[in-house]
Amino acid sequence: MPFLNSSYEKWGNLNPPQPHLTKVDIEDKNSFFQIKYDKFKELDFYEIFGNNRSITIEIGSGKGEFIATYSRFYPEKNFIGIELKDKRIMTTLKKLDIENNSNVRLLKLFVDSDIVKYIRPESIDELIIYHPDPWPKTRHHKHRLFQKSFLDSIYPILKIDGYIRISTDDLNYKDWIVRLFNERDDFESMYPEGYSMIVPDDHLWTYFDEIKSKEGYEPCFMLYKKKVSGL
Repeated sequence: MPFLNSSYEKWGNLNPPQPHLTKVDIEDKNSFFQIKYDKFKELDFYEIFGNNRSITIEIGSGKGEFIATYSRFYPEKNFIGIELKDKRIMTTLKKLDIENNSNVRLLKLFVDSDIVKYIRPESIDELIIYHPDPWPKTRHHKHRLFQKSFLDSIYPILKIDGYIRISTDDLNYKDWIVRLFNERDDFESMYPEGYSMIVPDDHLWTYFDEIKSKEGYEPCFMLYKKKVSGL
């Protein structure tokens, strides 16, 4: 599996053995990394990080490989991982280190079009959405994250020329996402066909990539840049 090998050479072991965490360790990590937010207030990133560095948000942190690894390679950026499941948050916490991942925070939140209520306009530099649930059955398509209402909500929170990075191994969902973006004039695809099967140089091969690859599925990659509507 060349992609996995090249990813390992660049990023190292993404799932190293995790040290045993005491109750105090977990409490310390929870206190440092998890954002305590008021659902009636927008997030204040300067208050959260103590600086004005660029903000990358990962929606659906999974096992935490991306955010734990990328944040160490890009200390000049701030990262927020949004995840709903407690088990996945705990798995991510185990990979994070307060000293080496000081530019990371985690937010327990169900993500839908209401995300615009928590994030200030034009405050996000990049959104990462890898392997969103494809909800493959037609009757379940209404549950997919990518809907017109979701794109309507993330447009205002992204900075002009901000990016959305997406990957999915579900070809139907890929077509669905590309079609949604094609119906708009406020995002520009960085790929002529709207997607690419070529793994980007900076892609981090995660647990879900590996599992799906073993099942015979390869990811499709999409990259969209926000632009001024109508231009």
